[in-house]
This record gives sequence, structure tokens and C-alpha cells, in this order.
Amino acid sequence: MAPRIAGSGTLPHFLEEPVDAYIVKSNPIKLRCQARPALQIFFKCNGEWVHQSQHMSQEHTDLGTGLKIREVMINVSRQQVEDFHGPEDYWCLCVAWSHLGTSKSRKATVRIAYLRKNFEQDPQGTEVPLNGMIVLHCRPPEGVPVAEVEWLKNEEPLSSEGVIDTRGDHNLIISEARLSDSGNYTCVASNIVAKRRSATATVVVYVNGGWSSWTDWSPCNVRCGRGVQKRSRTCTNPAPLNGGAFCEGMSVQKSTCNTLCPVDGSWGEWSEWSVCSSDCERQRSRECTAPEPKHGGRLCDGVALATDNCTGGLCTQNRKLLHDAKPQGVENSSDVALYSGLAAGVVTVVLLIIAVTLYRRSQSEYGVDVIDSSALTGGFQSFSFKTSRQANPLLINSSMQPDLTVSRTYTSPMCFQDSIDKELMAERSLLDPLPDLKVKGQKIELPFIVSLGVAERAEYHVMSHPQTFPRGLAPDYRGVAVGTTLGRRDKNLFTPQVTLTSSRPLHKATAVFGHAGGRLVVPNTGISLLVPHGGIAEDTTWEMYMIINQEDSSTVSEEGTEIFLSPAVTYGPPGLDLSCPIAMTIAHCAEVAADDWTIRLKRQMQDNKWEEVMSVDEESTSCYCLLEAQRCHVLPKHPGRYALVGEPLSQEAAKRLRLAVFGSPDTSNSLGFTLRVYCVDDTPHAFQEVAVGERSRGGRLLEEPKMMLFRGNTFSLQVSIQDVPQLLWSIKPFTTCQEFSFSQVWASNQRPLQCAFSLERYSHSSSQLSCKISVRQVKGEEQILQVYTSVVENEKGVVPFFTQSDCTITSQTGSRAFKIPLSIRQRISATFDTANAKGKDWQLLAQKLHIDRNLCYFACQESPSSVILSLWEVQHQDSGDLDSLASALEEISKVQSPKTATLGCSREERDSEFTKLG
Repeated sequence: MAPRIAGSGTLPHFLEEPVDAYIVKSNPIKLRCQARPALQIFFKCNGEWVHQSQHMSQEHTDLGTGLKIREVMINVSRQQVEDFHGPEDYWCLCVAWSHLGTSKSRKATVRIAYLRKNFEQDPQGTEVPLNGMIVLHCRPPEGVPVAEVEWLKNEEPLSSEGVIDTRGDHNLIISEARLSDSGNYTCVASNIVAKRRSATATVVVYVNGGWSSWTDWSPCNVRCGRGVQKRSRTCTNPAPLNGGAFCEGMSVQKSTCNTLCPVDGSWGEWSEWSVCSSDCERQRSRECTAPEPKHGGRLCDGVALATDNCTGGLCTQNRKLLHDAKPQGVENSSDVALYSGLAAGVVTVVLLIIAVTLYRRSQSEYGVDVIDSSALTGGFQSFSFKTSRQANPLLINSSMQPDLTVSRTYTSPMCFQDSIDKELMAERSLLDPLPDLKVKGQKIELPFIVSLGVAERAEYHVMSHPQTFPRGLAPDYRGVAVGTTLGRRDKNLFTPQVTLTSSRPLHKATAVFGHAGGRLVVPNTGISLLVPHGGIAEDTTWEMYMIINQEDSSTVSEEGTEIFLSPAVTYGPPGLDLSCPIAMTIAHCAEVAADDWTIRLKRQMQDNKWEEVMSVDEESTSCYCLLEAQRCHVLPKHPGRYALVGEPLSQEAAKRLRLAVFGSPDTSNSLGFTLRVYCVDDTPHAFQEVAVGERSRGGRLLEEPKMMLFRGNTFSLQVSIQDVPQLLWSIKPFTTCQEFSFSQVWASNQRPLQCAFSLERYSHSSSQLSCKISVRQVKGEEQILQVYTSVVENEKGVVPFFTQSDCTITSQTGSRAFKIPLSIRQRISATFDTANAKGKDWQLLAQKLHIDRNLCYFACQESPSSVILSLWEVQHQDSGDLDSLASALEEISKVQSPKTATLGCSREERDSEFTKLG
């Protein structure tokens, strides 16, 4: 009882008092009090007692003192605080009772926490010189409790030691700026409610350029007389960086100089003849002193001392004529020496002939074919750059002589792993018999190397598969031989009787067709072939093929004014026998909107020369060409190799280029990233080669390919990189602008022109790359490729190919290959092949289908309407919609038949038109 009596005589003592609190969002807070001894504890808020029902109380006895300890809690809601409008903040305290009286706790304030969105002052970007002072101001948003501030540099927390001024408004101060201080700075304010970010301020620490020391004076630019000598200095001490000012003043000084002219020597007068000596000779001399050679002049030509027989050969010694005084054996010895020399020469020539013969034989064992060495290095164009103008050292020019600096390469990885003779024997039905192949032994310098190993005398007797040709018909190989060589040759590398072509197969497709016909497609190239129904005789099949080859534009014509506008396409077999023409589609890159071209279809003959088949704007009864904006539909008469070539009529003639930029990390440098820019002819085949090559090396397509017009105005093509973040990335010096000569681009003929930009980021934290690639023709069009990519992506970007429905289908046979059902096709042909009184004939059909040019060609066909429908088929091969054909037939019906003049244009009514014909 003693402790309790003692305890009962004390006032309540608070073991825990309420503390200040913040209401976050709508969550209520708890206030807590604990006292001993305490009979009761009540909260009082804002001067008013809190109702007893809102109290939560607990009581227990202190085992040490025996005193009662009471604990009480209340909840305070956001609504209670918002409804209070007093002169001060919402507050609460505790009042505790005991037998001797009461005690009060401290006041605890309750406030609603918040943080405004907008900063009172955002940091502003600035540019400061090296070692200058950087000051960024930041005043965080208003908030309760007061927000804490931190700085981020390039999204990484920035240490505040020595750089952040905490005395004022959380300013960032860097007293001596370094290059590494360049970056993007962000002020971040946060409290228990939220975190706010200020606008990003970009800080650029720049370096003003300074001149280097002058170089020594150059030699005088003339060998003789008054000239000029120069000395130069560069703005590299230091070089301007991050937009720093370029050096003021001249980078080159010139001074006049005088060079003593060289004086060529000349002979003086001859001296008098000397007295005749005992040998019956006299002498005279002259000197090179009129004038003497000076300052590097040439010495006198000729002799300074001359001798002569003083008596005209009549001088005697010992009473004999001087010329008879020689020993008897002298003349004989001279004859022996002469004959000995002739014999030695004959032996030398014989040995040389034997050595050359052996050398040729050893060389021929390495093969008959020659390829470009650059084809072994990855399949992309290589360049040797040189500075094009001294006035602009940043402009790089690649337009050197191709035989000296630029090795020819191919547009796709090498496809043939085995020797070419193995490939030929595997495709026997595709090739003509080739003549004996024989290469005279020659020393072949790079960039050409011997690549294929066959015997000295290689003979290919190409046989066909028995199923390929009609029964009882011997195969006729009088077509054009498929190219069997790789690379570009000089004209004198082979003997005259060799008739090999200068191309190599890149893509091919084969299929067996019968009476039902079908379609043959080389995927993703814009090249296809349509064999009409009934073109092949019944009970007969032909194995047909298409091969795409690349040709050098220098082989088109001797004048060199024509260029290839499409790939060279070979179809066969050569002995193909069809009752109606096939339709071949070839993609081209000519801009045909204006009449600036003369475009011709050419065929390669057996002597490798290209012969004109027809001009696309002329009329012919042997061939038909339907030229569209991006492709040409051809009805050739014979199998063989065909290509579209163009001759510009003015400098406004333009070809379409497709521009693409790919990127991949540098395997030799973890911080490196390489951008590769391609400029190729705007044909599916050309871009396909680029896509395949990039996919093999892991490249990502960084921007949708764009098209630009390249005009025949003889001006070059410049590719430059712009807007590279200089604070985050560096680029290899003197490579920001690269250039292709006009001839490289104009006659590129599907070979991809490529230039590369090597970049390096300053740190691993820079994972994004954004820049622009400008591709422009001098005094011509410009296209911008926008690059924005992550350089640390693990997944390789998908290289887009093509969206045509047949992009992966090689061949279709029978009815599946045609848009027009066979029964309707036959009915249309029967209706329009024979003219009637109403003029409803094939000419009207051609007019309504917009195929009404060169009508003389259709007039020579057995079924003109069927050929017109084949052309409609290839025109609409990418879509299966028959509306245009149905509309044309409906228009013909309206004009010619009053009964059908009221027909509408709905799909159902067009289908009924087909039903009538079928």
C-alpha cells in the first residue's frame, strides 16, 4: 500500500505527448497520449473538448511502481482540418486527471500536406566558357512540409558538395566549369506528398578556338622568276568545341619570292686541231662555258673532245697502210663474237617462251573466272576519301578514279560457296553450251584475283532435264547464255573467242508450267513472269526460270550515254515454245513524269552486246512495252536477257534513289555505334540486297527509307550528319560530310553506295542517339533521315521488306495465279476478238482498260483480247480487285446496248456483268 499511497500523491506525468502530423491526401492521422498516474485523459482540439465516443483508451498498471498508466488515441480527418477556420493551425492537446489535479500536454498541430506542381523558378539553360562560372537557379514549388531539393545531371543524382548553394534558393553553382560539366540539369523537389521535376536546363561548356603556330614557309611555287610562297596555321590550339568561336584572322599567309632561273649550259667554240701525232690522229676540244650551267640548268649534250685521222686513212706504219696493219686474226675474232651473240640471243628467247608456256599452264589450273576481291570482304561498296577543297576541310570526297581507289563490290553476300562449275552443272537446264573456256596466262593485279579452280581447258556441255521439253523435240539452245562469271573484267583479260558475260546471278526462281499456265515471281525484287493459260501445248511441260543479274553500265553502249534503269533479267529456257506471248514485269528507277528520258528495252546478244528491241514510246509488232511510274510490263518475243536502259534528253532527267540508314553497335568498342547510309536505285531488288546484307551483320533500320530524285546535272551527292548531341556523343573527325561523285550515283546500277559514320558516346549512361542525316544533290533535292534509337537494345530491329501479296511466293500455277476466272476470260476473248456492227471489239476493250497504245502489236496476235487481258493481269497483280475490269465492261455495255444503259456502279451490278459474260 505504500507505493500506491505515494503514487496517489503525484500529478499526472505524460509518458507520450501528441506530435505534429500531416494529413496526406485523404488518409486520417492518429494522435496519441500516455500518462501516469491518470484516472482519465481527454483530448482538447482548438479549445473544444473532443467527445468521449471518439476516444480510444487503454489502461494497465506499471509493475514497478504500481501506478496506473492510461493511453488514449483519437483520429483526425482531412475534413475536420479543412472545416476549421481559426487564426492558427488546427491543434490538439491532452488533459490528464489524477487525485491531486490535472496536467496538460504540448500542443500538436495537424496540417494538410501538399506540393504544388509548378516551380516558382525553373533553371535556365546557359552556355559558359571553359573555367567560367555556372549558376543555375531553382525555387521549388510551394508545399507543406517544405520540399527538399536535389539536382540531377543527365538523369543521375549530382553530389552537392561544393556545387550547390544551400544558403539561398537551392541554386547550383559551379565556380570553374569543365568540359565534363556540360549536360542536362534538372531540379527535383519532393516531400511526403509527391516529387516534382523542373524543366531541364542544358548547360554547354564551350571552348573558343585558338591558332596553332605557323608552319614553315613553303618552297616558291615557280622554278624561275617571281613567285609566291605560303605558310599556314590551324585553329586547333585548342580547336573550337561545343559552338565556341572560330579563330579570327587568316589561316594562310602569302609572300612573294624570287627564284633564280636555271641556265642551261651551251658549248663554246671548238679549239684548233692539234698537230698530227705518230698515230696519225689529231684532236680538238671545246668547253661548256657559253654559258656555263647555273642554278640547276642542264649540262651540255655531246662530247668535249673530238679525234680525227689526219691523213684520210693514208697514214702508214712500217711502210704498210694503217688499215692493213691489223693482225690477221682480228677480223675473224670479230665474226666469232657476232655469231656467239646471236646464238646466245636465240637460246634466251627459247627459254623465255618455255617459261611463259609453263606459267600459263600453272595459271590456268586456278580457273577461268575472275572476281572482284572486294566481294570477299562483305559485299559493300568501299571508299577511299580525300579532301575535296582546301577551303572546307570537313568535306570529304570519294570521287577518285575507280580503278585506283574504289574496288567494285556486290550488293549481297556471296551466294556461291562452291566453284562455279559445280553451280553450272547443278543448273544444267538454265544455260547454253558455252565455248571452250581458256585464259591466257597473265599477271592479274588487284583489285582482281583468281577465284575459281577448274582445269586448264574447261568445257561445259549443258544438258536439259528430260521433263523440261516437249516429247520428241530436241532442246534448242540458241538463246542467250546465262552469265557465269563473277565481277568486272578488263577487256584484254580473255581471248577474243571467249563470250562470257560480265555479271553473276543474284536471285533466281524456277518452276514447271503446263497448259494451265501460271505466274513466276522472284520474291522481293519487283520481277515477275506471267504464262497465260493455253500458252503451253497440252501434255507438255516446261521448266522455266528467271534470273536477275547485275550489269555494268559501261557495257550498254559504246557512247556511254545510256544507263541501266532496271536489273538485267534473264528468262528461259532458250528453246521455249509458246503459242501466245508471256508478260514480264520489271521494276525500274526512272522518273518518267516528265519527258526527259528516252527509255529502251534492250536484249543481250551472244557477243555480249546489247541490242535495242524497241523504244517504250514507239510502236512495234514484235514486242510490247507498257511503262508505268515504277515498273514496266513487257511482252518479249524470245527468251533471253532483257533490261530497261535510259538516255537522258536533258539535265532535268532524274532517277529515283532510295535512302536508308542502318545502325549497329561497334563490336570493337563498347561505347561505339556505327551509322551506315545507303543510296541505291529505287527498285525493290536494290533495297533487298541492302536489307539482306544488313541483316547478316546485325544492323537495325533506324528510319523509314525515303525516296529522292537525283538529276542528270553532273553534280555530286553529299551525305552529312547533323545535330549530333555534342555533349553526349563524339564523331570521328573530318567525317561529318561525305560525297559521292555524279558518275558513281548516276551509273550505280543497283550497286549500293554506302558511307559510314562512326560515333562514340562519352559514357554508358548515354543510351539514346538522336541526329539527322542529310542527303542532298548539289543544286538539287535534299532529304532528311531522322535517327532516334536506343544503342543498347538487345533485340535487333526488323528490316522491313515488302508488302506485296506475293513477296514470299515463288510460283503459282493454274487458276490460282490469275485474277480473272478462266470461264470469264474465255468469254471476254470470244466476245471482243471479232468485231461486230456496234464496234464492240478488242480495240474498244483496250481503250477502256487504258492499254490503247501500240495497237498494231495486238492486231498481229491470234487473240488480241487475250493478250490485253494478260496485260491487265500483270498491271493488277498486287490486288485481286476486279472492279476496274468490271467497270470497263459496264461502260462498253452502256455505250453499245440500250438495255444495259441503266446499270449502276455497285459491286453487285458489276458482278452481274461478269455473270452475263460467263
